[in-house]
Amino acid sequence: MTRVMPLPPSETEGKSLKQHIMVFPYPAQGHLLPLLDLTHQLCLHGDITVSIIVTPKNLPYLSPLLTAHPSTVAAVTFPFPQSPSLPPGVENVKDIGPSGNPVIMASMRQLREPIVNWLSSHPNPPVAIISDFFLGWTNDLGIPRFAFFSSGAFLASILHFFSDKLHLFESTEPVCLSDLPRSPVFKIEHLPSLVPQSPSLQDLESQRDSMMNFLSYGCVFNSCQCLEGEYMDYVKLKTGHNRVFGVGPLSSVGLGKGNFDSSVDVKALMSWLDGCLDGSVLYICFGSQKVLTKDQCDALALALEKSMTRFVWVAKTDPIPDGFEDRVVGRGMVFRGWAPQVAVLSHVAVGGFLSHCGWNSVMEAVASGTMILAWPMGADQFVDARLLVEDKGVAVIVCEGGDTVPNPNELGRVVAETMGECGRNVRGRAKEMGQMVLAATKAGGSSDADLERLVIELSCL
Repeated sequence: MTRVMPLPPSETEGKSLKQHIMVFPYPAQGHLLPLLDLTHQLCLHGDITVSIIVTPKNLPYLSPLLTAHPSTVAAVTFPFPQSPSLPPGVENVKDIGPSGNPVIMASMRQLREPIVNWLSSHPNPPVAIISDFFLGWTNDLGIPRFAFFSSGAFLASILHFFSDKLHLFESTEPVCLSDLPRSPVFKIEHLPSLVPQSPSLQDLESQRDSMMNFLSYGCVFNSCQCLEGEYMDYVKLKTGHNRVFGVGPLSSVGLGKGNFDSSVDVKALMSWLDGCLDGSVLYICFGSQKVLTKDQCDALALALEKSMTRFVWVAKTDPIPDGFEDRVVGRGMVFRGWAPQVAVLSHVAVGGFLSHCGWNSVMEAVASGTMILAWPMGADQFVDARLLVEDKGVAVIVCEGGDTVPNPNELGRVVAETMGECGRNVRGRAKEMGQMVLAATKAGGSSDADLERLVIELSCL
């Protein structure tokens, strides 16, 4: 049964109806939280009401937003469509891992009919939908659709490039994306996971969904002009219109700062950082999904010992070697659970971020002006690393691949050199980028201007 929260009081008292927008996130933290941040920003800037499509187990994510905008935002709850390919009760990618994306995407398509029925019976139906780029089928709901990209314009451009060039996968040679700015070259295995590499029905449906995005009425990116301006221009060229908006970084503004419960002693962590020299600490975190193998943990731990670099390692459930914490006491801290990442990256003692290059981590790093030591582990992350290392020069590759066990001697050397004098230029460029990203979100900046442009576009529908 569909559960719909009542219309806000302002709409039920005979007053003129506000512009009604439907928001449809994809059930994965890295997708969902930035879109909720965007919704928060739209509520602050525009005279709108919002209905958010959600399934029951994902409803708690909406709590901060519903609390902040009780008369503006409503949840529309649909049962999660069950699939024999999914374990019972799974409604979010975190419950199954990234390999479950095709199955969850296929399940979400089954919501089309109940959503259409809800739209047709609503007394003040939405004038537009903002939906995740994994939900390309929402282009067909009969109202203007804005595709929301929780990732960057570079990734979106690559997905579009391959929409009619699947024959390139017949070769094992590196592929040149000649149509894109800078004509980047990628190994086949480093291409985005949404590019189908098998003829299965789920892969082909995912491909069809990704093709629908550039046919949307508009495209909204959790990115900004100073980071991806040339790729957002490419999107405008390929869509044939100017309704392309770079409104990021979303994860470092509004509700995004308070969405995670931190299980670490934040006061002790910040106090420890306060006692470190400026730029001396390497922060290590590989996102919410990746758990390192024992061999990877052993290699990273040994590399950190050899590097003699100060560090904070957010290890979650990673198997840290016995005795490691005792051997690095005073120089390094290991935390299991969630650290306050935005606050840590913004601390003056933190000079580098060893990261898997997931897009939200990328945006938080560039917003804080922190150099990235890149260990891309998934296909999409190779795209992000390419942007950071080769296009912008704010990152250094230290390892590649989700299954790779690094050489501890080599990794230790690269960490020591990058965190030392050899990394001075990269750190300088990262700091400059941080200042530009911060300026983009201020009044008159590019992201602020695009947000206002999006609000105006929505109000005119």
